[in-house]
Amino acid sequence: MTFVRDCSCISHTSVENISVEDHYDTVSHHYLTNEPAACSLSETPPNDDMTVYSTDISHYQLLSELGKGFHDLSVVCLARHRPTGNLVAVKRTNLDNCTEEQLGVLQNEVLQTQLFHHPNILTSQIVFTSSSKLWVISPLMAYGSAECLVKTYFSDGMSESLIAFILYGVLKGLDYLHRMGYIHRSVKASHILLSGDGRVYLSGLHSLYSMVRDGKRSKVVYDVPEQSSTVLPWLSPELLRQDLHGYDVKSDIYSLGITACELASGRVPFQDMHPTLMLLQKLKGSHCCLLDIHPFPLEGLGLKVSRSGVDSGIGESVATSSIMRTMTGERPQSPAPKNFSVLFHNFVELCLQHDPEKRPSARSLLTHAFLKQYNLLLGLQVKRHTKESFLNLLHPAVPLNNPRVLAKAAQTAAGQDSTTSPDGTAGAWEF
Repeated sequence: MTFVRDCSCISHTSVENISVEDHYDTVSHHYLTNEPAACSLSETPPNDDMTVYSTDISHYQLLSELGKGFHDLSVVCLARHRPTGNLVAVKRTNLDNCTEEQLGVLQNEVLQTQLFHHPNILTSQIVFTSSSKLWVISPLMAYGSAECLVKTYFSDGMSESLIAFILYGVLKGLDYLHRMGYIHRSVKASHILLSGDGRVYLSGLHSLYSMVRDGKRSKVVYDVPEQSSTVLPWLSPELLRQDLHGYDVKSDIYSLGITACELASGRVPFQDMHPTLMLLQKLKGSHCCLLDIHPFPLEGLGLKVSRSGVDSGIGESVATSSIMRTMTGERPQSPAPKNFSVLFHNFVELCLQHDPEKRPSARSLLTHAFLKQYNLLLGLQVKRHTKESFLNLLHPAVPLNNPRVLAKAAQTAAGQDSTTSPDGTAGAWEF
């Protein structure tokens, strides 16, 4: 537990970015431009919280449990900082229950977060230990995770405008990490958090892997993420293949494509498959796409048309039954099929290219027409009505700092309800 002695206070140190060659000749060229995307909320410099948080646990009133993380070893709580009245998120991890390997992962996460200072990367205010528990104090993400929003308010998927808004912020964070030589390796909806003022944050930094060793940047890596079984649906084929070709930052782009499908339909591709079948489907190049009435012929993309709306290749019966079981059994079907735009389909298709060399970089995707069209629509509103525009996209979601939600949280703190989050849903935050 001595590893936290040198990182009691998290300081945000500016780090010079490592230059990376991000120019690839890919199939995305038709919808990618060299012009930067229109300004959005996610590009606005953050308002740094100058509050000095202490290591005295009595200064934090735990109101309710928001969820769990780090393989259920950590508990995330909504808390109030008593001296200032600020609402914060408190993640507590019992170090006595962690293995030596898990302690090493925690140490790596705590130390690495000191390197990052970016408006779309979630970092901590302070880290300390008390009675063998590691306390991590972070800013409160009032709208929780994107996964929680989908489960609670958008069970049939989010609107394209909201998805574009979220993905733009995630790509800004990924571009920053990739230029610094890091692979995230755990991009998914539960690791995308939204603040009350409309900022998109990328969390889940415990799976980060640095491509820089001994001052040199490797072209590929071969390391397998810890507990990779929990993120199998999001992992890229090349990461799962574990051959001599290895994988690089383009693996995160594949995960982003799966996340886009997750936000669009409320369902995670491949999730209902047996892990072995999922692995076979990915390694053999089975194509995953948005489930809707396709606005252009799938034959034009070299894909096979099936009644399920996916190109499931040799495992069509498995994939179809899996998807249909999810659509008809575990969740209610949408009242009508969605019609996603051609641009959104192209964006997802590029992210999910089986060959990583054909996937655009995070920086290139920031110029994709799908993101630009919605940023242009929101751009004029954002400059004048930042919060209002954001709230319109999220309607009918209710933030955790809403007075009604806080009142319920106070009841939770009094011991009347200790198993659910203050909005009445099971905790779905994951850090």
